[in-house]
Amino acid sequence: MTKTIMTVDDSASVRQMVGFTLKDAGYGVIEASDGKDALSKLSGQVHMVVTDLNMPNMDGIELIRSIRANPAYKFIPIVMLTTESQDSKKQEGKAAGATGWIVKPFKPDQLLAVVKKLIR
Repeated sequence: MTKTIMTVDDSASVRQMVGFTLKDAGYGVIEASDGKDALSKLSGQVHMVVTDLNMPNMDGIELIRSIRANPAYKFIPIVMLTTESQDSKKQEGKAAGATGWIVKPFKPDQLLAVVKKLIR
C-alpha cells in the first residue's frame, strides 16, 4: 500500500521539490500552501506531514497543534522543514507536537532518510 505524505509550504518551488522527491521514492503526496489549506485537505489516510514553520494564514506550529487535536491524526509523524534553526523555535515545535526537524536547504536523501525512519 502506498503511504501518503502531506507536504505544507507556502513556497511552490519547495512543495514541488519535496513532492518530486517523495513521489520518486514511491510515496503518495498531498500538497498544501499553508496550515489552513492543509487542514482542509487532511482526510483519509495520511501517514505523515512535512510542514514549513513560517506561512501565511496559519503557521506550522498552529497547524501541528490542530493536527494533534484531531484523534484520527494525533499520532502521525510531523516533521518541520524550515529555515529556522534556533533552539527556541525547535522547542516551540517540539512542545506543539513536532516529531522531527529538518533545516532548509535540505538534501533529498536527508528527507527520505527521515521519512523512512518515521513511517514503514
